[in-house]
Amino acid sequence: MSSHPIRAVLTDIEGTTSSIAFVKDVLFPFARSRLAGYVAEHGDEPAVAAALADARRLGGDETLDRDATVALLQSWIDADRKATPLKTLQGLIWEDGYRSGSLKGDIYPDAAEFLARWRNEGIALYVYSSGSVLAQKLIFGYTEFGDLTVLFSGFFDTTVGPKTDHASYAAIAEVADLPPFRMLFLSDNTAELDAAREAGFKTIALDRGEVVLPEGHGHPVAKDFSEIDALEGTLKA
Repeated sequence: MSSHPIRAVLTDIEGTTSSIAFVKDVLFPFARSRLAGYVAEHGDEPAVAAALADARRLGGDETLDRDATVALLQSWIDADRKATPLKTLQGLIWEDGYRSGSLKGDIYPDAAEFLARWRNEGIALYVYSSGSVLAQKLIFGYTEFGDLTVLFSGFFDTTVGPKTDHASYAAIAEVADLPPFRMLFLSDNTAELDAAREAGFKTIALDRGEVVLPEGHGHPVAKDFSEIDALEGTLKA
């Protein structure tokens, strides 16, 4: 049993609390197919216009017209590029889908159960995903288990820094006002887990059978959230 019990859990989404298939086979195509129409209808709104301008700057050509900018963004979706303006626009499109009932947040039942249990036990919960904060709140806010956003104390996206940079996790620990060794990071990505461990976090790799974890990665492994409590007494006070 740890002499420094965990006081907060920081969790990834894709492959951890939610299936990779949902993100890649449902959310991404939903946003891609609606991107041009959404931009045509909302392109003059401040948040959308700012995201389009950011995309042009990031793409290296600020002279792109609206159609060319949409094509650029669609190419980023196809390449699974973690670009902040793309994530912003995807989040806005998904918001429409969730609110209309066209989308439902996909959360593993074990994740919903144990996140609620840990919160009830006084453990603070945070999310860190490459998807925008809006997208995170939507996937947890519109689930078959109800609105799970109430469980979380904070949401972080790539605006805090890359998920493979230890400085990002140090910044999150500072916001949480906890020493990193009192925080546990959950992910199916060992590069992210390595960065969190370098920052001082405890780590657990989720192996839900959707990705192949590299041998010798050195992180404790759980098949689902029900196994996390038992790993080295991590969440036992």
